[in-house]
Amino acid sequence: MIPPGQQDARHAHDPKRLRLFETTATATFLHRPNRFVVTCLLDGRALPAYLPNPGRLRELLLPGRKLYLAKNNGTGAFTHTVVAVERDGRPVMLHTHMANRVAEWLLRNGAVPGCEDAIIVRREAPAGRSRFDFLIEQGGARCFMEVKSCTLFEGPTAMFPDAVTSRGRRHLLELADMSKNGMAGKVIIIINSPGVRWFLPDYHTDPAFADAMLSTRGKIGFTPLAVDWNDDLTMSSPPRMVTIPWDVVEREARDSGSYILLLRFDTDHRITVGRLGTVFFPAGYYCYAGSAKQGLSKRIARHLRKRKNHHWHIDYLRNEADQVSALPIRSSDRLECNIAASLDQIADWSVPGFGCSDCSCDSHLFGMLNDPWINEEFIDLLQYFRIGRLRTRLERPRSPF
Repeated sequence: MIPPGQQDARHAHDPKRLRLFETTATATFLHRPNRFVVTCLLDGRALPAYLPNPGRLRELLLPGRKLYLAKNNGTGAFTHTVVAVERDGRPVMLHTHMANRVAEWLLRNGAVPGCEDAIIVRREAPAGRSRFDFLIEQGGARCFMEVKSCTLFEGPTAMFPDAVTSRGRRHLLELADMSKNGMAGKVIIIINSPGVRWFLPDYHTDPAFADAMLSTRGKIGFTPLAVDWNDDLTMSSPPRMVTIPWDVVEREARDSGSYILLLRFDTDHRITVGRLGTVFFPAGYYCYAGSAKQGLSKRIARHLRKRKNHHWHIDYLRNEADQVSALPIRSSDRLECNIAASLDQIADWSVPGFGCSDCSCDSHLFGMLNDPWINEEFIDLLQYFRIGRLRTRLERPRSPF
């Protein structure tokens, strides 16, 4: 990896190319033992590597995916750092520490829309309880700027964050609060996919961040930029400004919609499930599709809680499962049965009559032999219902007001 000082000196003012790493090696992703470590296959041997990205990255880090590694200089615990992963034939930058380097290069080369003549006054600029990535000056006025790295996308639509970020929410609110005293604030979102046309906050994963974006709209500036990385991890083409469809965010980012409940049984179980009677549940993973017209968060919290009266079929399974987690899919549309039908297409079996007493579906509970999180079809399903299905609405002509 090139030391930061060398990198700035060599490429900070090069208008044609940004190179973050002198050389990289390619490896194959095997698994991720924790947030900051991956195990990969490099030159025929399994190797642990440092991953400087706390995001979930579930749609990116799938077994067999191509990784880009930078060799570490020094005596750290890891010989290599994961810097990117290949998706759909293109590298996606994973190294979150590089986002500021990218933003600085773009600012110095006048490639950030609305900041073409900006001057960087300071990096890591303190203000109040926080430090912001940049303090810039433009037209005699100063502005604090935050930079975010976005890797979550599906087709032409991107979302951020892919994990809860209380720090990110706090920064938005603090920037908006400073605007009351005349200090401007901006957020640059580096989207690591060239084909993205729309950006939305990920209200499925972090509704509080989405609320903060909506409440600070008009008080701070949001600039989402789609960047294109070449195979050698250089960025040769200028970034493209991406649209934020605020009307879609306002309509969709509500506490209602559907969810997928994931349960794991390490051993076979026979469980009495209300009027269904005693049902055999073989060991494996189970996906349950449900919905809540309002109070989605409370509904999910109830499912995750052990102590409660049994009301729905799924309540009878909760206490017996070895692991339970929930995936909210916030939406203004009723998607529960569509989700169930899609799960049925990729599952190994279903439990007839389970959770579908108020609809015409055969089941809303589906079993899988292997972990859904390493099943690309399951990831695609979740990506579609959370992001991909919005494309039809986003492509409709919308009022500019």
